[in-house]
Amino acid sequence: MGTKGTAVLALAAMLAMSGCATMSSEECLATDWTAVGYEDGARGYTTERFSKHRQACAKHGITADFAAYQAGRDEGLVEYCQPGRGFDVGANGGRYYGVCHVNLEHGFLDAYNAGYHLFTLRSNVSRANAGISSKERELERIEDEIREKEAALIDKETLTEDRILLLADLKDLSERTGELEEEIRMLHEERARHQIELDNYQVTVADYGY
Repeated sequence: MGTKGTAVLALAAMLAMSGCATMSSEECLATDWTAVGYEDGARGYTTERFSKHRQACAKHGITADFAAYQAGRDEGLVEYCQPGRGFDVGANGGRYYGVCHVNLEHGFLDAYNAGYHLFTLRSNVSRANAGISSKERELERIEDEIREKEAALIDKETLTEDRILLLADLKDLSERTGELEEEIRMLHEERARHQIELDNYQVTVADYGY
């Protein structure tokens, strides 16, 4: 690994441990602002990120070097603004903040949009799965409640007025059970449609070579 790569890894480790807002005066003095910029560029950060670094070091009376930072960031953006990275950012649901230079942005955005569409299709399947699980849990809870009320209904010690209330509750619970079963059925159909869309798109996007 080259000197710059080593510096970037060291910087990333430092920021992960301390966070920009808590950089000490020693860290600000020792910071290689070109490496900081390279790391931020490689992560697709806007120049607002520099403001956070500047504010952190200003608390210690230390001035951040914007020129060095910007030079490093420009190099880092070249790494970030590649189609493969764009696809990965999109596929993970990440946001793009318009940081790529014009000559790189078209390829990056095409790949990003392809990745984000994949993320959307996966999210559709996940959302349907979550809906099914939620309604199945509710159905199980209602079925348990029905069994408890049915047991109370046939209990010899249950008062007549309580039996009337139990019968009304059982009617409502039975209706809700039917509703849930229909909702679950519809969600299974929806999930199946989303899964087909996802499977087809995954075959298509595999040919893109990102």
